[in-house]
Amino acid sequence: MSTYPILDQKDTRSGFGAGLLELGSRDERVVALCADLTGSLKMDAFAKKYPDRFFQTGIAEANMMGIAAGLTIGGRIPFTGTFANFSTGRVYDQIRQSIAYAGKNVKICASHAGLTLGEDGATHQILEDIGLMRMLPGMTVVVPCDFNQTKQATIAIGAHEGPVYLRFGRPKWPVFIPTDLPFEIGKAQRLIEGSDVSVFACGHLVWKALQAAEQLAERGIRAEVINVHTIKPLDEAAVLASVRKTGCAVTCEEHNRYGGLGDTIAQVLVRHAHVPQEYVAVNDSFGESGTPDQLLKKYGLDTPDIVKAVERVMARKA
Repeated sequence: MSTYPILDQKDTRSGFGAGLLELGSRDERVVALCADLTGSLKMDAFAKKYPDRFFQTGIAEANMMGIAAGLTIGGRIPFTGTFANFSTGRVYDQIRQSIAYAGKNVKICASHAGLTLGEDGATHQILEDIGLMRMLPGMTVVVPCDFNQTKQATIAIGAHEGPVYLRFGRPKWPVFIPTDLPFEIGKAQRLIEGSDVSVFACGHLVWKALQAAEQLAERGIRAEVINVHTIKPLDEAAVLASVRKTGCAVTCEEHNRYGGLGDTIAQVLVRHAHVPQEYVAVNDSFGESGTPDQLLKKYGLDTPDIVKAVERVMARKA
């Protein structure tokens, strides 16, 4: 089994900042808007280098979305930046009407997503955003797993025509994706090949899935780990190729069990491959204040929880 060494420890939001800065030098149509969180979103380097292409909207997220939609009329490619809770739940009407329904080329970039936001607590830890955004017609939903991939994804969505939701996080996290591993919107990545169980993961839980696979390998269980960085459009071919080989699936996400990656995979399985599936996700609850590690453990999203889910699903195999 191939392993992925830790190359560094960096927050994924810094990957977004690095990608945005590079994209700014590549394409002068790229503009950025932020709702008074420039430092937290790591957009300060872009703002400093391209002051005429940066708009500080203040704590007025709904206005920011409307402005971004309007900027596309002149051929700009707007990247909005704020916390995930404020990027989705607070401004869902504006996103639906002014961006998704209108088919505007706006990139909605959301940091501090999920439980690993940590100490800010439940009011900021949105766990429903993937579901909210994937339900919007025409909306692409991307959830990269580390600094390197978030930088890649940021650059990739700049070249993609149409509205995109890019979800990333606050804490420092292992960097393990090689910079030369190609990233393509809508194409899942098989990180570890296996034959006993398919483990599909997104975001921070990709690293946890790799750790679980190593522990399972020590017991002779060969887990196939697939990084589903694009929730929509889902790489159905990759999902089906894996589960038809392994006969069972585990999905891992830092999100409510309703509406996220697990349900997206389940829709494919129920139509095309009737195999058992187990979820590693938040079980229909809000979050709370704590460190990322404390919260992942309490809410059942840690490496041992993935191992237990694999044991359960393999016991259900026909």
